Amino acid sequence: MRKKFLSGFLFFLIALCAAFFYFRAQIYFSQGDKKQNVLFKIEKGESKDEIGENLSKKGIIKNKLYFLAYFAIKRETKSIYPGEYLINGNMTIPELATVITNPKKIYEKVLFKEGWTAKIMAEELESHGFSGKDFLDVVNNPSKETISQFKVLKDKPQDASLEGYLFPDTYYFSKEATAEGIIKKILNNTEEKMDDSLISDIEKNRKTIFETIVLASIVEKEMARASEAKLIAGVFQNRLDNDMLLQSDAPLTYILGDKEDQHSLKDLDLDSPYNTYKNKGLPPGPISNPGMDAILAAINPEKSDYHFFLTAKEEGKLTTIFSKTFEEHVANRKKYGL
Repeated sequence: MRKKFLSGFLFFLIALCAAFFYFRAQIYFSQGDKKQNVLFKIEKGESKDEIGENLSKKGIIKNKLYFLAYFAIKRETKSIYPGEYLINGNMTIPELATVITNPKKIYEKVLFKEGWTAKIMAEELESHGFSGKDFLDVVNNPSKETISQFKVLKDKPQDASLEGYLFPDTYYFSKEATAEGIIKKILNNTEEKMDDSLISDIEKNRKTIFETIVLASIVEKEMARASEAKLIAGVFQNRLDNDMLLQSDAPLTYILGDKEDQHSLKDLDLDSPYNTYKNKGLPPGPISNPGMDAILAAINPEKSDYHFFLTAKEEGKLTTIFSKTFEEHVANRKKYGL
């Protein structure tokens, strides 16, 4: 009987110790599921319980109990400052506590619009006090370490820049952010948007991510409205499948640095791999940073018999006119005075 009691008591102690070390490990080493950076707001007057609940809901921590336990153990971490914090689930609870118990950093809100080039993004960053030059240096010469971190870059040609991979969105950058840090934050967002499911769809279509981004970047610049994106992508896909020239002005606009929707005969004769009036296939790289509508269109182009389109104004609004034959296309150009 005594032996049974001792063995039972010993088992209880072992179980208790295991539970203690497991709970301690969760407090000090556990991480949340949300691996991308998010801007987390702490309101004035919020309790630790409310903050822990919100952190748990966003996937930044596993369980608010571990969060509350850490603050109970570490009594010196009493003051949580209200404000906005850039955090993610890769942070342990002690690391998270270090951030939110210090006076908040100031974050700069920067908006990058669909279809912007890296050069325009750099100009926008410059207007917010960041170095546009440093940004472009990283875009044009990304390190191997940066490239290796992102699956979305896995088939990017070695000599290609990050043009096209910089997902347009609203970002919050700390005033101390480096160009490398800014780029990685943008690529984190790109990878979150172009998740494993989308990459799988691309591979099922026997395309590379790079080819898809290039096509999406052209669609982004050519579409008058998002609802037409898949049909425009379908026209380009038809031309590619039938060994036709793409004949898009958008790559010429990119390489010439102008804002022309239609180019002169001299421009159309430009000796450049980006001139799709002279060279078959896709241009050698993306010509803009496309948004999700253009990316989805490039992944799943809409099937049709159209091989031509033009952008014109109808009732004061830009619209896209599609044609099946060259003759129809010429007639539409004449009809709309193009």
